Amino acid sequence: MLIREFRVVMPLTLEEFQVGQLYSVAEASKNETGGGEGVEIIKNEPCDHPELGKGQFTHKIYHLASKVPKVIRVLAPKGALEIHEEAWNCYPYCKTVISNPDYMKDGFHITILTLHAENDKGEQANVHNLPKAKLDKRDVVHVDIVNDHVSSSDYKPEWDPAKFHSEKTGRGPLGSDWKETTQPLMCAYKLVECEFKWFGLQSTVESRIQKVYPRLFRNFHRQVFCWLDQWHGMTMDDIREYEAQAKAELDRARTEGEVRGTSEQ
Repeated sequence: MLIREFRVVMPLTLEEFQVGQLYSVAEASKNETGGGEGVEIIKNEPCDHPELGKGQFTHKIYHLASKVPKVIRVLAPKGALEIHEEAWNCYPYCKTVISNPDYMKDGFHITILTLHAENDKGEQANVHNLPKAKLDKRDVVHVDIVNDHVSSSDYKPEWDPAKFHSEKTGRGPLGSDWKETTQPLMCAYKLVECEFKWFGLQSTVESRIQKVYPRLFRNFHRQVFCWLDQWHGMTMDDIREYEAQAKAELDRARTEGEVRGTSEQ
């Protein structure tokens, strides 16, 4: 099992990020859906998690035949490349479990446990209270939405925090020293545990999957900030209505057009 903790600092308050994250998940899902592939929302409803508390539960299926590593795509039978995501958003805590129950059963899962912390630069040593055995295996990766390299295939100037200026809040563009000069700040501590039980491929696939997450987290959180003027001022009721509209758009988009969004690098 591979364990990594990604620390993503954002120039937002804790309350702002809650709204911005949910808006951006819906928006990014639309950007990734089309041509028979993409996101299908099965459930999106209130929940009461036994450990995290009250929040929102979502169950999604990702139809990703062309977007998974080739080593999996070649070996998997037709119809097996449907990834399930179950998420409990009990903010500021969130838990996401990604699996392939129809084909790999309990042989594959990714668990992402996130704690969002106010006034934080990503410097807490063990925010998830990991026991020593896991702490010894954990790698820490700092994701910088401004200074990290972005591949040419992912880069869009409208998603660049070094270029974006918010008309609503006056924030941005962000300089290279933004963590020292910007307020407010918060951090998402994202603990990712990945396990792939397939003899002969376990270490290769686990490493490949873990390499994808810096890219995904970097691109997504850049979008959250650069979409600030689109979501700033929305209430949670507004967000739930927006999610319902997004579900209808996703259901329609999966049957139309061409495959869209992120592809394997």
